[in-house]
Amino acid sequence: MSAAPPAELSARVPAEVRGAGRDDVRLMVSRGRAVSHHAFRELPGLLRPGDVLVVNTSATLPAAVTGRLGADGAGEAVVVHFSTRGDDGRWAVELREPDGRGSTRPGPAVREGAVVRLPGGARLVVQEPLVPGSGRLRWVSVGWPGARAGAAGGKRCGVAGLLARYGRPIRYGYTERDQPLAAYQTVFARPGPDGAGSAEMPSAARPFTAPLVAELVGRGVWFAALTLHTGVASAEAHEPPYPERYEVPAATARLVNAARAGGGRIVAVGTTAVRALESATGPDGTVRAARGWTDLVVTPRRGVRAVDGLLTGLHEPEASHLLMLEAVAGRAALRVAYAEALGRRYLWHEFGDVHLILGEEMPH
Repeated sequence: MSAAPPAELSARVPAEVRGAGRDDVRLMVSRGRAVSHHAFRELPGLLRPGDVLVVNTSATLPAAVTGRLGADGAGEAVVVHFSTRGDDGRWAVELREPDGRGSTRPGPAVREGAVVRLPGGARLVVQEPLVPGSGRLRWVSVGWPGARAGAAGGKRCGVAGLLARYGRPIRYGYTERDQPLAAYQTVFARPGPDGAGSAEMPSAARPFTAPLVAELVGRGVWFAALTLHTGVASAEAHEPPYPERYEVPAATARLVNAARAGGGRIVAVGTTAVRALESATGPDGTVRAARGWTDLVVTPRRGVRAVDGLLTGLHEPEASHLLMLEAVAGRAALRVAYAEALGRRYLWHEFGDVHLILGEEMPH
């Protein structure tokens, strides 16, 4: 695709710390191989009445908790990244070790049956890998031995209570310092009724603010909501995404189908929105209400069926998400865009600048 961005192009703090607000980021727009450069606040003028922005409402969890290996909690320190809650109540987690700078690095290999002690008396028992052959994410059972049901820190609080009290947002090494959980929530985030949420922020929607949403609505742009709870990304190995829980409501399916029939463009806000919407779309391009688990990986060969455009961050060359971007934009157009982004020193990662991919403009 292109060379990896130099380290100084990693966005180390949120936009509101660097500048005037969340929407104070740059916006690169690709229409085929034509690339233009804007401020994100110009987005309303770049869309048309009747277009639909599909947004992910999953809230970001404080998914990182520090614990210690060993049944007695006397072993080495580990940072548990809670990734995905299974239907049986278990969690898929990644075990990492502190890097001494506030972030983490890949953790120790652990055998099945190993125990991790967490604050509040929580006890994890490591079980089989989430995906056979890959040990990065492992299923764990979570318990509070000896706790009375309903007691402080007991089972009724569950993992949601554990994270709320002791967790913090997952932080990667390119960021400068810890940020509050609010910095990792988008304006569209809604807490899950069962405490479910995303291990990592659906970050493409981060620059949106309430005034900007109101301006878009006032210009005739629609918003369609869906949910996909994102798991822990593979920061080092760039593995394909694992199965994730999602829901596309009937109202969203109706709105998307009606907009497409009327000539509106369907623009997904983030790769998570693409994955969820395409999981609910049949071969004929019709979107239907759906929920459950999706293992869909969108590639150029598979293509997209419901999505006409994508608003997304900038992804490193090894990232599996680039296959999805190629499915929307095409490889040649994506190469041009990323060369522009590097040349103009766009900022990468969740606090960085954004890229709007649209189809080539057709004469009206």
